[in-house]
Amino acid sequence: MHIPIEIDFQGMKGNEPVRALVLKQVAVLEDRFGRMTTCRVAIKAPSERHHSGGTYEINIRLSLPQGREVDIGRTNGAADRHADVTVAINDAFKRARRRLREQARRMQGEIKSHDGPPIATVRCLDDLAGFGFLRTTDGREVYFHRNSVLGNAFSQLAPGARVTFFEEMGEKGPQASTVKLLGKHGLR
Repeated sequence: MHIPIEIDFQGMKGNEPVRALVLKQVAVLEDRFGRMTTCRVAIKAPSERHHSGGTYEINIRLSLPQGREVDIGRTNGAADRHADVTVAINDAFKRARRRLREQARRMQGEIKSHDGPPIATVRCLDDLAGFGFLRTTDGREVYFHRNSVLGNAFSQLAPGARVTFFEEMGEKGPQASTVKLLGKHGLR
């Protein structure tokens, strides 16, 4: 690993047996995957306000080559088990191993990553002529015609509306061949 492991104890004092367990778990990850560049582990103790006990929260952030990251956050549903810090740490690192395995397979091309169609914003419309322009996330403008809008939804479009589209090269430059209006909250 290029950068030392950071272990942050929150709501509790640094504990050598816990630190040793984290270092052992990180060593297992390094042996299996070896491509991590940084590792940050936060161990948050149960709040002292809870009279019936509480659970430890373990957060792990691993940085990988090519700017990829694996983040392991809080788990729901394991309340009783995570009252023990050892169990909570072991469960978090088990999830980290699973996610690292998936990420390694994705980086090696064994798992296809299915990126959806690009998303853009309607920049302007000409209702009479039946065309408009989209602004892509990288700042380009892409022409589209009324006929390329799915479901006859051209009349529902307005400047600022979010859409998905497929781009192709037209006679005068890039144009959207399929434009689909995204629903509320960007859902399709």
